[in-house]
Amino acid sequence: MSEIQNLYLQFLANFPEGLRPIISLGLALLVVYSVFKVIKKDFVYIIALVVLLPASLPILKSIWGGILVFVKFLLNIK
Repeated sequence: MSEIQNLYLQFLANFPEGLRPIISLGLALLVVYSVFKVIKKDFVYIIALVVLLPASLPILKSIWGGILVFVKFLLNIK
């Protein structure tokens, strides 16, 4: 994860200080849009997830925590 963060920070270093929050927000929206497209395309997996939900709750909590950490990093919220 630290390698991805370093690459991201190097990418942001190419832009002026004022544009960095806008670029971060744009990238965060692009990630959300991409996930939405995958979920929309593969609706069968969502149905399987609902059927297997009791066993997948700890996994979903872990994934959600990782997504929140990633979005906070993109937006530099501490």
